[in-house]
Amino acid sequence: MKTIYYNLFLIFLIISNHSNAQQYNDTIPKHETFTIQSTNLQELRTINVWTPLEYETNLDSLPVLYMPDGGIEEDFPHIANTLAELIKNKKIEPIILVGIENTQRRRDLTGITNVEKDKEIAPVVGGSENFRSFISDELFFEINKRYRTTNKKGIIGESLAGLFIIETFFMKPDLFDYYIAFDPSLWWNNKFLIKKASKNSNYLLATQKALWFGSSKEASKIIGKFANILKEKNFKNLNWEYSNERKEKHNTIYRATKEKAIIWTLNNVIKQ
Repeated sequence: MKTIYYNLFLIFLIISNHSNAQQYNDTIPKHETFTIQSTNLQELRTINVWTPLEYETNLDSLPVLYMPDGGIEEDFPHIANTLAELIKNKKIEPIILVGIENTQRRRDLTGITNVEKDKEIAPVVGGSENFRSFISDELFFEINKRYRTTNKKGIIGESLAGLFIIETFFMKPDLFDYYIAFDPSLWWNNKFLIKKASKNSNYLLATQKALWFGSSKEASKIIGKFANILKEKNFKNLNWEYSNERKEKHNTIYRATKEKAIIWTLNNVIKQ
């Protein structure tokens, strides 16, 4: 039964190919686009940056929210529009959005796996370490050079991007101040990250971090187990929130819960 469920989930992942972001007629907001010739990834990467109206009307430096799946035909437009609305209604403070457009999504967002079934999702997987190095060593520098930024920064994403976010939280926790993951693919590599969280009783965070994560009906069992481990371990300097969205599906949870995820997380970090 577990094998059947696993195969169905892989098929769903392959067919969807994150194309649900293209099913909506999101208005493309005013933004800037530039490219980086990445040394870590050995390829040209396209970056989309949205700044709020407040960035143009005063000289304040702003925190930054980074996002994989950040192409114009991916999730960048709907997250940028959401931020604009939340800022307009004074539900969050102004923030800059940096979208990283995909080239080989499943390569960049997955860690190394020993499970042969995992490797069926793409010709190349397991490139998350290089992608993380691109963000930390190259993209941060470029964004800080081009824009007025504070030292506060976070990351947001769904599915495999959510997997990358949870992996980054455990592997390089100081890379970001806050982490937002929708339906993270924690089944990857035989639930490696769940096992890591369970075994790591001395997980230390040098500074206060915020972690928001949610699960759809399909993923609630696996992700709920991860939440139970966090509750049991009670890691110091970690403020976290888990949202079990049983009415949502894997392809609806991002849009359905993005506002409350962003509001909770930014209001728990930016003002610290």
